[in-house]
Amino acid sequence: MIPRDFIDTLLARVDIVDVIDRRVPLKKAGQNYQACCPFHSEKTPSFTVSPTKQFYHCFGCGAHGSALGFLMEYEHMGFPDAVTALAQDVGLPVPESGEPGRPKPPPALWEALEQAAQFYKKQLKQTPRAIDYLKKRGLTGAIAARYGIGYAPEGWSPLKQVFADYTADALAASGLVVDGDNRRYDRFRDRIMFPIKNIKGQIVGFGGRVLDKGEPKYLNSPETPLFHKGSELYGLFEARAAIKAAGRAIVVEGYMDVVALAQHGVEFAVAALGTATTPIHVRALLRHTDRLIYAFDGDNAGRKAAWRALENSLEALQDGKEVSFLFLPEGEDPDSTIRAHGQAAFLKLLDTETLPLSAFLVRELSRDRNLGSQEGRATLIKEAKPLLEKIGAPLLARLIQRQIAELVHLQADELGLMGTKPGVIRRPPLRPQRRPAPSRVRSLARTLLMNPQRVAEVDPCWLDVNDPLCGHMSELVNWLREVGPLKPQTLTETAKGSALEPLIEELMTDLLDKDDSWDWNAEFDGAVKQLRDDWQRRRWQELAARPLDSLSAGERRELTELARF
Repeated sequence: MIPRDFIDTLLARVDIVDVIDRRVPLKKAGQNYQACCPFHSEKTPSFTVSPTKQFYHCFGCGAHGSALGFLMEYEHMGFPDAVTALAQDVGLPVPESGEPGRPKPPPALWEALEQAAQFYKKQLKQTPRAIDYLKKRGLTGAIAARYGIGYAPEGWSPLKQVFADYTADALAASGLVVDGDNRRYDRFRDRIMFPIKNIKGQIVGFGGRVLDKGEPKYLNSPETPLFHKGSELYGLFEARAAIKAAGRAIVVEGYMDVVALAQHGVEFAVAALGTATTPIHVRALLRHTDRLIYAFDGDNAGRKAAWRALENSLEALQDGKEVSFLFLPEGEDPDSTIRAHGQAAFLKLLDTETLPLSAFLVRELSRDRNLGSQEGRATLIKEAKPLLEKIGAPLLARLIQRQIAELVHLQADELGLMGTKPGVIRRPPLRPQRRPAPSRVRSLARTLLMNPQRVAEVDPCWLDVNDPLCGHMSELVNWLREVGPLKPQTLTETAKGSALEPLIEELMTDLLDKDDSWDWNAEFDGAVKQLRDDWQRRRWQELAARPLDSLSAGERRELTELARF
């Protein structure tokens, strides 16, 4: 059984808009997103996705749920498979059965990395040799400050100057030090230091480059509770505004490429961290822009790296988004190119010399292939099949399939008969529509879903037994107390299969018209006061209607107190 803590963490990390938009193109509609429902036929969109509440609802057929629920219905996945698919998207390993989920990193790790970053920046200012190196690479102090570049001094343990307790567990857990056989020492020594930040701007790790000759040329932080190189991109935090303004992002291979491009006014570049670009990287970038460009050397090594990037991008592709490749002259990289030719020339290359992913895919599949023979065409179909099936953009996959069919002298439907069928749409069975009826109890219930941690403030005795929702509300209050504190986006999944599932789905649908600015605490306070006041009024009427001599001493005191309200 997958631990609930892990499901909570997973649903907090994924974005339901991204999950659904990759399968069903969404359009912005006020504070929410809409599309024609993928679960029943309709001409007018009634399928609504809420980025604030992280759930979807169809007002036509009643389909409703979280990102997990959508994958299970749309892809016909079982619960474990849907969890695994979402976890892969965000780089979380699924824990073994019975094991706890990934624990929340302790604050000491964040603090250790931030202290180290400040130390490295100070050391750079005091080290002429490191400053000269950066100047020779064409960098100014301003660009170094923007990216927080620093210098890790020589010696085995310069971080002892920063941390009074050099033996602290946080130093090893954050990747700053290495515990050797005989002693502990700094991981980064005599290197230019590049802080790696997450999308929130928090430092999660470092990349270090040697000043002179030495191996490895680049050294990254190891995998830690904070840093997962398959999920993070160097420079994305700094590049967000520029990516939006330029309408595109460029992926380069090294830290210096990112910084050098920014130095020359091309500020929308990012780099993978010692690994090939992953689907997680691609999805993250396509959330920021509709155009993604990879830049590689034009030699064999660059072409192989580009092919790996292509393979890892296929499942993250979306119709309406463009991914392309720029191959620089052999021996050049973005750093050397922009320093030699300037910003205008580099931007012109991006405008005129990029190769669309589809064209690169077909070109490489056809390379050195004898398409004049049946054997050559059969080999091409065999190698194209798994790639086409990986493409996450159905329309693009169909167009590429048609192009390959023409190359091998087949009709597109004939190619489909041979097993290449990208973009198949699966439709789960319809659900009956459920519509809520208004009541004061419902008002409290829906705000309670957005404030489940405040369930202890609700006294079940306040509920009006004449309200049709009274019994369900009592069950909801008891259930929330039993399951403990939950985040709103995990309530739907936790309630799956229980008697409360229909109620929670109805209540979550009520919340679709509320955005991030809505004050749920204020609404909760108001709902509780209203329910309590109604109960006090009913209780007073009940006691006042009875003969005074039939009341106990406690009931008489209660009647007196209630009369004051």
